[in-house]
Amino acid sequence: MAYVIKDECINCGACIEECPVEAITAGDDKHVIDPEKCIDCGACAGACPVDAPVEG
Repeated sequence: MAYVIKDECINCGACIEECPVEAITAGDDKHVIDPEKCIDCGACAGACPVDAPVEG
């Protein structure tokens, strides 16, 4: 199951650099994870200072 980013996202970009498959892009209010690319590794969750990425 792919990760999703909750509304708590502060748009800092820490998750983008950690994603090994480049599934995360910056959105207007928060970052977005492409479920087709996400490999459910959790690297984004470990890098996030506000615990915004969660298994969706």
